[in-house]
Amino acid sequence: AVAEPKAVNATEPLLLNAARGKEVDRPPSYQTLCEKHPSFRERSENVDLVVEISLQPWKVFKPDGVILFSDILTPLSGMNIPFDIVKGKGPIIFDPIRTNADVEKVREFTPEESVPYVGEALTILRKEVNNEAAVLGFVGAPFTLASYCVEGGSSKHFSKIKRLAFSEPKVLHALLQKFATSMAKYIQYQADKGAQAVQIFDSWATELSPVDFEEFSLPYLKQIVDTVKRTHPNLPLILYASGSGGLIERLPLTGVDVVSLDWTVDMAEGRRRLGPNVAVQGNVDPGVLFGSKEFITERIKDTVKKAGKGKHILNLGHGIVVGTPEENVAHFFEVAKGLRY
Repeated sequence: AVAEPKAVNATEPLLLNAARGKEVDRPPSYQTLCEKHPSFRERSENVDLVVEISLQPWKVFKPDGVILFSDILTPLSGMNIPFDIVKGKGPIIFDPIRTNADVEKVREFTPEESVPYVGEALTILRKEVNNEAAVLGFVGAPFTLASYCVEGGSSKHFSKIKRLAFSEPKVLHALLQKFATSMAKYIQYQADKGAQAVQIFDSWATELSPVDFEEFSLPYLKQIVDTVKRTHPNLPLILYASGSGGLIERLPLTGVDVVSLDWTVDMAEGRRRLGPNVAVQGNVDPGVLFGSKEFITERIKDTVKKAGKGKHILNLGHGIVVGTPEENVAHFFEVAKGLRY
């Protein structure tokens, strides 16, 4: 990959400037929505549908960011890990990974060959959005991807991956290394095809104790960030880990530019614990959008006040909940875009 030029265009989208810690006049905001199609994989692996769904929120609400419609498990097929996402059940890994022999069958990911539709969709999105908003890509973090693959799908207790971690750590580390190498390549690919920032989702890392996070997640996140920054030094990287209150101080150690907090953390406290060198994203409770417009306004202003001036990307602490009134989503963006520091 070719290293990005270090000069930053002054006309770049607001979200990118906030992510890089530059002075902005208000916190940028964005959020994701989804439309029903016959199956999730049909939606996320068809260029036209990916573009259509990715652009829906932007066309209706004009947020500051347009996020690629995809799934963190999308690369698995290209890594020789067959899976599906079944309505009502969620992800299903057909052959869970439990042994060293299973890990050896996992191929490193070549995005150009396995997911060309992702690159095509990102290129189209950049042209459609025309720099009026930032186009964001995303990937799954190694521990979270490994959790799905070892558990065989979603999990309540994560007993299978913890059994592997604590009884055969070398096997898990070998799998995590393959994911780290592959996801670094995937981020670079997305950036080359048009993504202006990339989110890394480590949704299940917070199932680990801090000492185990330091062994099974942190080194691989740091490796991804270091690899990407060598080729794309100006690409903002955002890390999201739900329920991360016990790990906040460790998240900036990954080297990411932005840490996304969910609503279980007080924004002012989270900001203090993260320190001054990292931007913060979030963290209005998605449930707030079921409240009155006055209540939504109050919570947005409270979050922005607690985040302080600059280095803040305003959004929900998780995705929009099914059944959220659309007029309340519109109100969220109206209030967000009307704010000034």
